[in-house]
Amino acid sequence: MSKRVVLEASHAVAEAVRMADVDLIAAYPITPQTHIPERLAEMVADGDLDAAYVPVESEHSAMSTVLGSAAVGARSFTTTAGQGLELMHEAVYVASSHRYPIVMAVCNRALSSPISIWCDHSDVMSCRDTSWIQVFCLNNQESFDMTIWAFRVAEDPDVMFPVMVNLDGFTLSHVTEPLELPEQADVDKYIPKYDYRLALKPESPYSHGCFGLPEIYTEVKVSQEIALRASRPTIDKGWKEMSAMFGRSYKAIETYKCEGAKTLIVTMGSLGETARMVVDQKREQGEAVGHLNIRLWRPFPFADFREAVKGIDTLVVLDRAISYGGPGGPVASELRSALYNVENRPKVVGFIGGLGGREVDAEAFAYMIDRGNEIAKNGSDDLYEPILVRGLDSGTGVRG
Repeated sequence: MSKRVVLEASHAVAEAVRMADVDLIAAYPITPQTHIPERLAEMVADGDLDAAYVPVESEHSAMSTVLGSAAVGARSFTTTAGQGLELMHEAVYVASSHRYPIVMAVCNRALSSPISIWCDHSDVMSCRDTSWIQVFCLNNQESFDMTIWAFRVAEDPDVMFPVMVNLDGFTLSHVTEPLELPEQADVDKYIPKYDYRLALKPESPYSHGCFGLPEIYTEVKVSQEIALRASRPTIDKGWKEMSAMFGRSYKAIETYKCEGAKTLIVTMGSLGETARMVVDQKREQGEAVGHLNIRLWRPFPFADFREAVKGIDTLVVLDRAISYGGPGGPVASELRSALYNVENRPKVVGFIGGLGGREVDAEAFAYMIDRGNEIAKNGSDDLYEPILVRGLDSGTGVRG
């Protein structure tokens, strides 16, 4: 029987890691992720979690440590944010190329400069092509559930890829919400006992990730890409099993009030719940508006997305990072690519907002929907509009 508690998302993630019965945690504290390793360190010190906690000297060392622990078959977890994710960046590639099922929680934070400790998605967007399975959380309950789910999927013999669980810094990491924690026995059933078949052993030494000549490098990378795409059935299976066991259903692409809609506002992360409030208001006003939440970022769910937007005229996409010198925002450009050669495809109008933690409130979403429809009506589907949201007392966004 589940237990209802009130937790910030950071502590919800820590509870999930505890219930997953990890063997090793290596992490370096960085705002706004610090509450996760602090709580896990307390659990280990108090005897509530039988695991090794390694207080490393940097985020690069944190990833390097879990690379080693995963290589010998230990269930491994790390966590970071913002600049910390960038410091471990080169080692992030190693985890996926070695197919180590590491789970990492990222409390999304804006990148310097100027220095910002608040949330946007610039940190994780720099890692979108690192061959990790990546999901984004709407709320604290999802932060717990996706962490549990990450271990289930990553360690499946048909997958063996690391998983990155993204939760918005401060907006989720430091905000308390009610959520349900399952029984430990149910979590034990959901996450099978981990048995890494390729674990390094002193009695039979061999190497992982050796020097690759040009004659084999391409083949290795292509096989990695094929395997990442092939992880999708297990990703869905993990959510299906979670629904059956814990009563909460998740999908790669989640729609809200999209029946009969002609315009969809598209988000990733916690701002989706604000967007849904605006959809409710627009619906009451007779406007055919819905919301589309992208939960699974990698591998990108192309078929699900295309099916979800059939019959839609306009997609209004909120990006929380800039693709500098490119087409505006990485999510909007991804969606345009996904719709290439699709007949009667919707127009994609991208907005960039919420950078460095700037507020994106209900009025801002209403503005984006109205302005996005206006841009689409004028025949353009390749523009984006940076918005600078200053709050309810000073009007809507302004053109950047």
